[in-house]
Amino acid sequence: MKITKEQIGNVIWIVAILLILFTPLGFHVRVWVNKVVATVISPSTVDEREQTVLENYHWELIDMEGHKVNLKSKEGQVVLINVWATWCPPCVAELPGFATLYADYKDKVVFAFVANDEKEKVKTFLEKKGYDLPVYFQASATPKALESGSIPVTYIIDKKGDVVVDKTGAANWNSDKVRNLLDQLLAE
Repeated sequence: MKITKEQIGNVIWIVAILLILFTPLGFHVRVWVNKVVATVISPSTVDEREQTVLENYHWELIDMEGHKVNLKSKEGQVVLINVWATWCPPCVAELPGFATLYADYKDKVVFAFVANDEKEKVKTFLEKKGYDLPVYFQASATPKALESGSIPVTYIIDKKGDVVVDKTGAANWNSDKVRNLLDQLLAE
């Protein structure tokens, strides 16, 4: 049996796809692809008629130092919550934008980066990347209005408790659109 150039090409494509899907090399490729996608996708606000209201702010979180924080203490403020993990390519892809946004808004907006991961992995990841983000881990059930079956998921909640942004997947969180929205919500 003679192997044709077409068969060799097909084998190369199959090997490349397997590398991307099932190896650490593939993780980095998926992160890169999500970064490219995130540069053009800016999250949109939820139509006012479809916005959910965070009626129950009770959500116990534990920070990296082991201190308990309850989201209830942040009621009446503008809050940005991102649920993520170190093993999630779209999550990793959007973190640089979040880091820049956080650096500029950390004194005005409450940020909570809720990790669905092991504490030591998160700590190592943050140190390696040089991110200074307020990371938390869940200590109680997620409020109904903030439940999602996938990550990353990001919510922006206004001072009245309206979930004005409910975005699943990677996005450009350091865009002018997001900054303008935060400025508007802070002014209300």
